Amino acid sequence: MPHDQQYPHEFELPSVGVQLNHTAVYASDRYLSAEFIAAILGLKVGAPFGPFLPVDLGNGVTLDYCEKRDEPIQSQHYAFLLPDEQFDPAIARLKAVGVTYYADPGHTDPGNVNGLFGGRGAYFDDPDGHNMEIMTRPYARP
Repeated sequence: MPHDQQYPHEFELPSVGVQLNHTAVYASDRYLSAEFIAAILGLKVGAPFGPFLPVDLGNGVTLDYCEKRDEPIQSQHYAFLLPDEQFDPAIARLKAVGVTYYADPGHTDPGNVNGLFGGRGAYFDDPDGHNMEIMTRPYARP
């Protein structure tokens, strides 16, 4: 469908809400990247499933790490909503492995957290440069 055309709105709406089930995360080393985010978030890496190495986020969504070695990894942004009591341990794990965290997505305020939406948040890079975010409150959307 050309970019300037509209999609029809006569579709029947699903009877159950749509949910994200999984997303592929490209990595130069799927084991390194999956183990990294699992360690920071206090999770476990699952068993390989074909070319994927899953990290189950506990809400029905998995990050399926997949190796991509023939071209550069395009940086993506992944945001993780954590309970308040899991935020400080995640920051401590970042410090323990020597990963700098930032209060802002542009990574200009190192070693600090933000107070967006009445919670706390921080940004950091994974081994392939994906911009990861941890936060304790979801964004307030209009």
